[in-house]
Amino acid sequence: MVWAGISLGGHTDLHVFHGGTLTGGRYRDEILDPYVRPYAGAIVNDFILMDDNARPHRAVVVEDYLEGHGLERMEWPAQSPDLNPIEHLIFADKLLL
Repeated sequence: MVWAGISLGGHTDLHVFHGGTLTGGRYRDEILDPYVRPYAGAIVNDFILMDDNARPHRAVVVEDYLEGHGLERMEWPAQSPDLNPIEHLIFADKLLL
């Protein structure tokens, strides 16, 4: 499994999850703290996190982390990957394979 962040002004590095199951704690430790929080700090007031409704993204530990660091999350309708811009990039990459 991989993770990446994109915005109008740039992107994060690609993160590869090696082994194991993605949990809320792992998402916090491997994505939110090393990637999202510094990226949000660089964008300052205009940052809104867009993720999907995957269980690890909605875990209490993740909600607490976002709230504790003042990170805003976009409200997201269930079962709507077609609205997520990064899903289109992933689909394009699959076509190239």
